Amino acid sequence: MLDLLRKWKRQIVGETHVEPHVAHEALYRPVQGRTVDITEVPDPVFAQKIMGDGFAVLPDEGVFRAPVAGELVLVAETMHAFAIRTDAGAEVLVHIGIDTVGLKGEGFTAHAQAGRWVQAGEPIISCDLRSQEAKVPSMITPVVVTNGDRFTMTGRNLSAANDGAVAVIVSN
Repeated sequence: MLDLLRKWKRQIVGETHVEPHVAHEALYRPVQGRTVDITEVPDPVFAQKIMGDGFAVLPDEGVFRAPVAGELVLVAETMHAFAIRTDAGAEVLVHIGIDTVGLKGEGFTAHAQAGRWVQAGEPIISCDLRSQEAKVPSMITPVVVTNGDRFTMTGRNLSAANDGAVAVIVSN
């Protein structure tokens, strides 16, 4: 799995040059549920911040939305993950569940395709949450900024209301 995530990171980050400017972009939870610290994700790739810093959501529903506005640069073929590049160039990866890549897209529906602009809150992928929970270790959903060398997360509010910002992405 780590090799696959690194490949995605190269696809998202490695082929882009965005002129730097100061960014302050609100980052919302992509799904209704309880927000937890990224270190609580039961996968070391995320818990140890190998893919980047962020937070995670224990979902209460099966509609996964854009946590920030930007270009949808990746919708995984297996529909278990997607990534958005903001105007300022921050790369935000949403990874739906743990070991969901093994489902090979079964039970997921994509509502948007890579290559187009999406607004924060726009549905990207959905699933029957209860059905998927029975098939994988966890549906916890990490949200990480994969190009943390250029951007950091500040002002984390893990107890924010479901429609409130969880963090702010700030350029370094």
